[in-house]
Amino acid sequence: MKKQMFHSIAITLTVFILGAAAAIAQDQPNAMALLAKIDANEVYKTISYKGQMIVDYQGKRYLKEFVAFGRGRTDSFVEFLNPEDKGTKYLKKEGRLYVYSPDSEEVMLISGHLLKESMMGSDMSYEDAIDNETLSARYTPALSGSEELKNGKAWILDLTAKKKTESYPKQKLWIDSSTGDLVRYELYALSGAKLKEYALHKAQTIGGRRFPVESEMRDLLRKGSRTTFLMNEVVLDGAISDSKFSMRNLER
Repeated sequence: MKKQMFHSIAITLTVFILGAAAAIAQDQPNAMALLAKIDANEVYKTISYKGQMIVDYQGKRYLKEFVAFGRGRTDSFVEFLNPEDKGTKYLKKEGRLYVYSPDSEEVMLISGHLLKESMMGSDMSYEDAIDNETLSARYTPALSGSEELKNGKAWILDLTAKKKTESYPKQKLWIDSSTGDLVRYELYALSGAKLKEYALHKAQTIGGRRFPVESEMRDLLRKGSRTTFLMNEVVLDGAISDSKFSMRNLER
């Protein structure tokens, strides 16, 4: 009798454990689908906005203001407006990044080792600004768990680069389980050393998409450095002339 009772309890426990495991599995999202949602949020015909970069570096603060225009993932144009950098312009076109300096009145192609340099003294490199492909095209994701953050639960994705040429062979992403916001990410070298950290401070829904209107980047190789990015007056899918993304506009 006792043997039958223990057998019945064992079956009940097994069913309970399997049921709990199945419920957890159903609650967890698919890693590829989760990453695809992040990519889809950045798909738009055009974008324009006013932006600020607040660079805190070794006890000093630098404020940089600019206007930015983008078309798809391949074309973008940025012009700085703050007095120290006024007239400096960047053009990303067909996978290449150009800069116009008002001091030299010349256009320079940023390539090779220069791509790893800091963009306008910020914690973002030129290389960070030139990526054209989606994360899904560049990385293989794996769901590694979840974490309770200040605003709720976030799913954690570990990304492994598909190509050896990727600037950051590994990434770790935290994605808000309710909003789908990319609330945090970390960028790693092949050795496992953490190179950069990103944190989302504020997001807004604009045209059905979630935008990081205030965020922060830290380059861990630069001691005492962080850059806060602000986006204002965001317009999606508006009409932008082809001339905006031309070499002539860069030199004008």
